[in-house]
Amino acid sequence: MAEWVCRALRDGSLEGEHAPALTIKDSISSAFGFDAFTHVLCSMVSNIIAGKSQARGVVLAVFDKSPSFYVDLLKRRTISVVSLDKWIRILDCYSDPLGWKDGSTESVNPIVTIYKDVRDLDKLFSSIVGLGKGMVDQGKVRFSVAIDSASVILRHASLSSVAGLVTNLRSHDHVSCLFWLIHSDLQEARATAVLEYTSSMVASLEPMVLSTEKSIFSLEQNSRKGKFHVRTKRRNGRVKIMCEEYHVEQGDINFKESSGNENLNQNLLPKLQFNLQLSEKELADRKNVVLPFEHQGDGQTIEIYDGRRSLPTVQHDLMTSEKLCTETEHGKGEIHYLRDSDDERPDSDEDPDDDLDI
Repeated sequence: MAEWVCRALRDGSLEGEHAPALTIKDSISSAFGFDAFTHVLCSMVSNIIAGKSQARGVVLAVFDKSPSFYVDLLKRRTISVVSLDKWIRILDCYSDPLGWKDGSTESVNPIVTIYKDVRDLDKLFSSIVGLGKGMVDQGKVRFSVAIDSASVILRHASLSSVAGLVTNLRSHDHVSCLFWLIHSDLQEARATAVLEYTSSMVASLEPMVLSTEKSIFSLEQNSRKGKFHVRTKRRNGRVKIMCEEYHVEQGDINFKESSGNENLNQNLLPKLQFNLQLSEKELADRKNVVLPFEHQGDGQTIEIYDGRRSLPTVQHDLMTSEKLCTETEHGKGEIHYLRDSDDERPDSDEDPDDDLDI
């Protein structure tokens, strides 16, 4: 499912629609959301360099880690750092987020721009868009946006302004996709719900069920495993939930498709007083239903009927009507009219209003 999410972000947005947005959510019980975030980021950069992505660059706004950390990370993932200046721009909101340090806003690294006021999200939006446009030039070329920690932004800005930032980025013509990480146990449930609502995909990391064994080795093994749940929603309101297992080893997160996806989708059905599923007998009965306008022959003459009556009934009605027509042809048909009483005047072609003085 992680690769499916990466492909959805790679394909970007359709004309006239908002850009796809991904919320990666973790908690203290399964604190590997940052590993999932870096996995999506490296996949995005690789697709951009290979020319497989709709975006032609990525703007990375860092709040939780230094820019040098991400440069080293991409270097370890065998991505050429020399060519990064063509594909990536880093907005440094980590070094001096509140502007307390003296000095200029220029950085030694050409791909890094220092930002000194994380409380002003309107200015932050302008800085992100400015870096993206400067990297991909003008025209219809798009860029993607990555935010390594929405939890840090919520420390300094209101929830409504953060939601407005996400909405403005999604609706911008040059933004292909965006994704961010949030630690759900550090925010109020309302804040997490709002960010999930503004996104088109939500990926949550949940812990595995702990083993009944009491050994320290088994507990340590289970602590580095978990479930990666992905919930997507479309414009028509359709919601799809997928799940797979993940395992973190030596700083890398690996995903494995879970075998319980079918059971998970079945459990999504609401608990109602009537059954939404068909039994085997009901499925067999449905297959035996004769559909309207269906050709029925089996070697005999094919009949097309309207589906309101069975074929034997139709054939019987046809034989009866043919018999009546044959009997009528032998003799002449006549219509006899009997008046109810003598007071009833016979029909005539005269105008019934002739006796009126008009």
